[in-house]
Amino acid sequence: MMTQLFLAIASILGGTSVAAGAFASHALREKLSDRALEIFETGARYQMYHALALLVVALLLLRTETNQSLLTASGIAFYCRSRNFFG
Repeated sequence: MMTQLFLAIASILGGTSVAAGAFASHALREKLSDRALEIFETGARYQMYHALALLVVALLLLRTETNQSLLTASGIAFYCRSRNFFG
């Protein structure tokens, strides 16, 4: 159950990270200062890192039978932390 949820969330986070990066590069380049654009792009990059980490957790949940509660807690932590960067 949590594996499918983590896979779905990782996909959504990864997709929105790519979309945000493209939006920053094309639509916001003339509207934001260089520093503000750098901050925005850093947030998008960190969201992608968290999406990849959540994907790894989901794949580990598929592979392992022992101590899934630790992996589940890790997945929840990665999701919650990603919301701090870009949510």
